Amino acid sequence: MELNLLHKTELKIMSIGLCSVNLSDLASAVAEVLELPSSQVLVVDVREDHVCLDILEESLQIEQIVGKERLLLDRLTQIPGLRISPSTYVDSTGILGLIGCDESEARSIPRNVREVADEVRKKVLSRAIVYSTGFEVKAQMIEDTNAPFLMDILKEQGYKVEFGGIIEDDISSLGYSLSDAADRGFGLVITTGGVGAEDKDFSVEALLTLDPDAATPWLVKFERGTGRHVKDGVRIGVAQMGLTTYVSLPGPHDEVVAAAAAIQTHCRCESIDKTVLANDIAAILRGKLTWKEHKAVHGEEHGKMHH
Repeated sequence: MELNLLHKTELKIMSIGLCSVNLSDLASAVAEVLELPSSQVLVVDVREDHVCLDILEESLQIEQIVGKERLLLDRLTQIPGLRISPSTYVDSTGILGLIGCDESEARSIPRNVREVADEVRKKVLSRAIVYSTGFEVKAQMIEDTNAPFLMDILKEQGYKVEFGGIIEDDISSLGYSLSDAADRGFGLVITTGGVGAEDKDFSVEALLTLDPDAATPWLVKFERGTGRHVKDGVRIGVAQMGLTTYVSLPGPHDEVVAAAAAIQTHCRCESIDKTVLANDIAAILRGKLTWKEHKAVHGEEHGKMHH
């Protein structure tokens, strides 16, 4: 049975002694016990009495984890310079914590884990968080109408919804907040604003740091360098990381309202197709922008004739 690690991928080996230990050998030994390629295990932190490793896999088979602590500690005794004692143990949170189960516990694990995993999945997929972006919102220069609207819509869809706050217009702040939302167990994360072509727009770029294969269809394209534009155009984004789906929408409220129709259609599905959702949102917004352009042109012509 395959178990999703839910981004809890750190494994700590506690109460050990280190003297000129080759960290590549240490990582390879852990990979060997967990039946992984050596490239999928990295030592990410070394302290006086413990080391922390990161497993570069989203999921593992239950047989790769359950009850492996003793086998792992025995294997570590073969690494020159690494000393273990009776107090040495393996520490981890989430699914990887099953490594410490004993044989009798391991027999009941498959059924229990499946039940726990199903329950966790249901809870994560029922939770949503909404973020606003932009200095003009943070400085209260304009009213944030997007977050309350989206929160009401999501509550009607059955989500437990939180407002995550207003994120600064920079890629590191956005990336941290979005990644943190997944760690906190939110299945749907929506941001508004920051998808434009100016030098303060980073929402889509932040999504791509989490999911390089995020769906990011264009709404409109420009010639780079014209006016305030430093990018090729405006696009929205839908990304996925584990159980979490991210949606980056524009800032104008009428566009958020229009895009909500696609979100209502897709986001309570058991499995969200990020490409389909992104393309549906983009199609709605392209139609909205075309209508705005048509109205602006004809409004201008009407004004000239009236004058």
